[in-house]
Amino acid sequence: MSMWLDLVECAHSIAYVQAGAIRTRYVEAGRAQDEALIFLHGSGGYLEAYQRNIAAHSERFRVLVPDMLGHGFSDKPDYPYEPHVYVEHLLRFMDALGVERAHFSGESLGGWVAARLAASHPGRVGKLVLNTAAGVHFDPVVSARIHELSIKAASAPSRETVRARMEWLMLDPTRVTDEMVELRYRVYCQPGFAQAMKNIMCLHTAEYRLPNLLTPQELASIKAPTLVVWTSHDPGSSVAIGKQLADAIPGAEFVVIDNCGHWPQFEDAEHFNQVHLSFLSSERARNAV
Repeated sequence: MSMWLDLVECAHSIAYVQAGAIRTRYVEAGRAQDEALIFLHGSGGYLEAYQRNIAAHSERFRVLVPDMLGHGFSDKPDYPYEPHVYVEHLLRFMDALGVERAHFSGESLGGWVAARLAASHPGRVGKLVLNTAAGVHFDPVVSARIHELSIKAASAPSRETVRARMEWLMLDPTRVTDEMVELRYRVYCQPGFAQAMKNIMCLHTAEYRLPNLLTPQELASIKAPTLVVWTSHDPGSSVAIGKQLADAIPGAEFVVIDNCGHWPQFEDAEHFNQVHLSFLSSERARNAV
């Protein structure tokens, strides 16, 4: 089944915008006058990670999903991509589209970046959803495995190495379709992408990860109403880590989605969308924007 069948009845557009110095690919759906909701993918990902969520959320929100700096088909400058660099790019992306304030929902790396944005620029963030978010701990074994799979897939792209990287995301590897593999394969075959992946994966080395981890003080300063979404089988970190993250953010809610790996928004889109929309549409969320 094509990922794009989820959008067949949803009016949407894919375009490029100049976000500061970065030509940025993004998808937009929903009405321009509605509150903005920005989804942020994980390391090595791209906007298609949210294809099963865009239509459902576009009924209530102006949905924007960018290929983050260095990812997908956005520009790939040659320097290490640290969280503050992603934050700056997102601010320029918002400015370019006339978005003063938005809800943010970030998965893995996207959650790390969204949390840092909420802490450093609270006026730009309404509601915050952290979905199997990175940036809260360093597990050398897990980071080494992700680094190895990612660098291997980008250095000498083949559909087999790409599939191995994508199967890491899922509790059930059979959920990785041929279309998903082909899309990521084409992303990884772009000229210069091997170097871009090294810049992306810097955050899976102790040198760059440890100085950039979200601090207790930083998390305690987040004022945005926050939902932390975790999974029962996240390959990157345990449920206990997710609960620790939620406890560090004042008033944060915590939900665990069963029978999913690192991509609950894809593996159990119906449940994810229900939980996500309920939180974003609450009175607390409306008052945040």
